[in-house]
Amino acid sequence: MSADTNVPSLLAERKPGHALPRPFYTSSEILELDLAAIWYQEWLFAIPSCEIPKTGNFVTMQVGEYPILIVRGADGQIRAFHNSCRHRGSRVCAAAKGNAPKLVCPYHQWTYELDGRLLYARDMGPDFKPADHGLKAVACRDAGGMVFVCLSDTPPAIDGFVETAKRYLGPQRLTDARIAHESTIIEKGNWKLVLENNRECYHCAGSHPALCRTFPDRPGFTSMDETGAIEPLVTAHWRKCEAAGMPSKFVIHPSHQWRFARIPLLGAGESYTMDGKAAVPVKRLANAPFADAGSLLFFHYPNSWNHFLADHSIVFRVLPISATETEVTTKWLVHKDAVEGVDYDLKKLTEVWIATNDEDRRVVEENQKGINSPAYVPGPYSAIQEDGVIQFVDWYCRTLGDRVGGGAAMAAE
Repeated sequence: MSADTNVPSLLAERKPGHALPRPFYTSSEILELDLAAIWYQEWLFAIPSCEIPKTGNFVTMQVGEYPILIVRGADGQIRAFHNSCRHRGSRVCAAAKGNAPKLVCPYHQWTYELDGRLLYARDMGPDFKPADHGLKAVACRDAGGMVFVCLSDTPPAIDGFVETAKRYLGPQRLTDARIAHESTIIEKGNWKLVLENNRECYHCAGSHPALCRTFPDRPGFTSMDETGAIEPLVTAHWRKCEAAGMPSKFVIHPSHQWRFARIPLLGAGESYTMDGKAAVPVKRLANAPFADAGSLLFFHYPNSWNHFLADHSIVFRVLPISATETEVTTKWLVHKDAVEGVDYDLKKLTEVWIATNDEDRRVVEENQKGINSPAYVPGPYSAIQEDGVIQFVDWYCRTLGDRVGGGAAMAAE
């Protein structure tokens, strides 16, 4: 590692409450450390479970160097595997998604059961033991209808998170959903810039005119305001929703890695639409007794933020491609019985976040171009407007420092 990318030194020199030094956003060496220390060690949001509702449904994804296969078995369980044949390593499934009664490697037709067991390998001789050559498993958990995977052989504890997710997401009925639309874009920016941009709405009024029709962009709704208080409208909304059986109060992990919080939308807003009305007015996805249940906000570092409304839900997945490229996938979920053109209009359902995603892409890409300049110097965050960014950056530095060195400097802040 060069002097310019010496992570312990960079972490030790970082000013608390400030943006990261330039190499954290530009260096391929630091990206490799990010992958090894964070992406290959932490639980990552993969897919909503409704994406693979039937036996044999599968989805593939790529995390750094690892191709992953996620499949629903005949027993109804969702499992994840390394998408690499145990014969000579070919990807078993090349498609982004599909359905298969068995998992058959296209190279030499080694055939695996949906639970990963090797069923057939032609002409391997009498000493060959199929039981020794099943697909290698990847840790996989369903958290209230959101499937998480972890590439580590010793995944972090997740039971507490799963129980909280089941409680908060239960009324959202994600298992009764289907994907109405999905979009994948490539943002030409470092993955941390993508997360940082999401963790604040300091930029929203100037960048997101459609979203700001219903989404409140001021502190006190999505975090504490400058006095340390939460908006009275928010606490009143919590009481209303919790009385209806919808957990709503802020709950956050001690490390700030994940958080759930329900907020009201502006005025009489019911959904993220141009007129503020529900995009799916009758066959609502959530088990909510009223249309104005607001938005249940949920983030999980390092790769997901999500919005769960009364009528539909929107889930987001972030995956790094290079030091300056990030894949952002968005999926709009509606009730499985909702019919496009009858129960909802697809344009109304998706137009606000399609526009918002593109606006965020431009913001992130301009941010990256400016940071690429050798003249870049990390500036201070607004403790009022960017407290979420501070939390994310501190979580990132603490996690990376603990695993590659430099954790002591973070602990001393």
